Amino acid sequence: MEADTLNDDDVVLREAGIPADSPVQAALSGRADILAMTQKAHDAALTPAEPGGLSHALRAALAVRAARLHGEASLAAHYASLMAEAGAEGDVAALAEPATKDFADRRLAAFAAYTDLASLAPKDATEADIAALKAAGIGDADIVRLAELTAFLAYQFRVVAGLKLMQATA
Repeated sequence: MEADTLNDDDVVLREAGIPADSPVQAALSGRADILAMTQKAHDAALTPAEPGGLSHALRAALAVRAARLHGEASLAAHYASLMAEAGAEGDVAALAEPATKDFADRRLAAFAAYTDLASLAPKDATEADIAALKAAGIGDADIVRLAELTAFLAYQFRVVAGLKLMQATA
């Protein structure tokens, strides 16, 4: 991608509602490299070639959950489409609803609890929260994958919110 060319399929621009003829889009064209890297991070966090113990469906469901917790309806809809594409069903699909807290599968319950914590109060996360993931049978590599996913989501939510604000004042 050229440094001054924006990708028409960029999730951040689309979900922030930045039209092609916007002054915000024009301002961002000089930073297309950052948007391209953000899109690559999106793809790596949500649909990696090697998902490990966090399937694409699970990642998308957790992303919907986090987006809903942040009140990001457009991103929640985007992630819901990824969830549908990945074939999320049953309890994995139920993860998308933040009100759902009880899961028969203790791994899913731990994923939901950590996603809620990382979404709403990340500064309150402690070693005990990582220990809870391990106690639920989640291995170190998948804990890292979960942390990467929640960190990316926090970043993307902030970028989209910032761009929406810029667009509203443009």
